[in-house]
Amino acid sequence: MRIGAPGAEKPVVRLDDATYVDVSDVVTDFDEAFFAAGLEPLRATVAERVAAGAVRAFDGERIGAPIARPHQILCIGLNYSDHAAETGQAVPAEPILFTKPPNTLVGPNDDVRIPRGSTKPDWEVELGIVIGRRTSYLDSVADAAGAIAGYVVVNDVSERAFQMERGGQWSKGKSAETFNPAGPWLVTPDEIPDVRDLGMWLDVNGVRRQTGSTKTMIFDPLFVVHHLSQFMVLEPGDLINTGTPPGVGMGHTPPIWLQPGDVMELGIDGLGSQRQRVLPPR
Repeated sequence: MRIGAPGAEKPVVRLDDATYVDVSDVVTDFDEAFFAAGLEPLRATVAERVAAGAVRAFDGERIGAPIARPHQILCIGLNYSDHAAETGQAVPAEPILFTKPPNTLVGPNDDVRIPRGSTKPDWEVELGIVIGRRTSYLDSVADAAGAIAGYVVVNDVSERAFQMERGGQWSKGKSAETFNPAGPWLVTPDEIPDVRDLGMWLDVNGVRRQTGSTKTMIFDPLFVVHHLSQFMVLEPGDLINTGTPPGVGMGHTPPIWLQPGDVMELGIDGLGSQRQRVLPPR
């Protein structure tokens, strides 16, 4: 985890909902250099500090995104069969790729701001993959396991009019400030029994809008990482958003769009939950 004011977050390791170990004296940040060095030195440090009783209690600190600003945020579209069905689009033959600027990344409970000119802002609970080592041209899907540092909850906030009606360029609808809340924490793969069997949910103003599972993913995390490595170099700390289950605003009849004052709450089994308030344009 990273806790503290925006731009001044410190790296910590969560033990449970109440306690953590501060590692800010041994880790500058959970950034590219940290992930490239590997997680084992940190595991040893945390074990030593827990044994010594160097455990702290959370005290209402703001939670930042669990990773520092990444080199890139990559996104996979229409990656759930039931979501593709609700949008009336065909199941893709291979992953649909678009990007979001790294400056869209915010903490899991930070406000989300509707951009100027927006008419169709929408929500998307997603599983995020964090890359753990420099990766390109993986030989097999199985090899992708060694490239993944962990998983996070992501809200891939979208502006559908920008996305669909402005030349069909998805990045236009995905790139506004605050459009990528992430966290509250990064979970390493060994802590997840089966990443292909995680429940997902999202509420707007207390009403359940999305209920899904990673079971209906078309391309699973290992396939996605292997596939992307054939086209680009993935850097340590890069974030990949892997798509959303059904129940997005555009999938309702009639569509439901976010409004200023709305509150989104969302989560994934074992990865924690988020809460964002929706703000009007600047």
